[in-house]
Amino acid sequence: MTRPFRSVLYIPGSKERALEKARDLAADAIIFDLEDAVAPEEKAAARATLARFLEEVEYAPRVRIVRINGFDTEWGRADAAAFAHHPGADALLVPKVNSPADLDAVAAVAGDKPLWAMMETAAGMLNAAAIAAHPRLEGMVMGTNDLGRELNSRFRADRLPMMAGLGLCLLAAKAQGRVIVDGVYNAFKDEAGLRAECAQGRDMGFDGKTLIHPAQLEIANAAFAPSAEEIDLAERQIAAFNAARGQGQGVAVLDGRIVENMHVATAQGILARAQTIKVGAIAVGAV
Repeated sequence: MTRPFRSVLYIPGSKERALEKARDLAADAIIFDLEDAVAPEEKAAARATLARFLEEVEYAPRVRIVRINGFDTEWGRADAAAFAHHPGADALLVPKVNSPADLDAVAAVAGDKPLWAMMETAAGMLNAAAIAAHPRLEGMVMGTNDLGRELNSRFRADRLPMMAGLGLCLLAAKAQGRVIVDGVYNAFKDEAGLRAECAQGRDMGFDGKTLIHPAQLEIANAAFAPSAEEIDLAERQIAAFNAARGQGQGVAVLDGRIVENMHVATAQGILARAQTIKVGAIAVGAV
């Protein structure tokens, strides 16, 4: 992953005011939604509205992802065709991906546009490894609301009913080097709950979190960025290791812990990620 996906904000493709405001938000990526957020009678109009906004409004450097309708609906193929060669769309997000065949179907219509997969069904969880290995796939998005509904699970703050599915998808994405972002937190006014769920997702290894409201951006951006403590430790690990190598030693000791090559590689990754986030934040006016 060469760029951050700490915060991935859903924006309804039918809401012109929301589309206008989105260009000033400190999100790393935006999912322009033509599926769940748009009523059936508004689907065609939303497609046209979004196509126009993506032509006229500059959302970069945010990643611009269009969530199309499924190919089992009357709108899915037209959505994919409309944005297959659209310069304002960086990728297409395919809903309810059950197997690689669902991505094959969209890929046949989507030109060379990268694909993302909504992971939100029991079948999708069981086929996560094959889905992640699809050659057109760039990222995976956890759809925990739909998954919970299909599982008939109850909401728990610790998300225990979600752990099997989250873990399968996380392993699959990491094995293939794909971006993977966590599901939404529905109670957008509950900052403490969001902060806790972001911390859980970050500790598990997710690259970021999908969000339903701009008020959630600051918490997600902070949670999925290297902390000041992590940056300080990374810098000290690199310095200690370089000093040890200068003395002909293969390992260093810092704060009572061994520092080896793999720790240095991790530290370098943390510093690179922090720098990328800083540059991106300046570009969108977030700092």
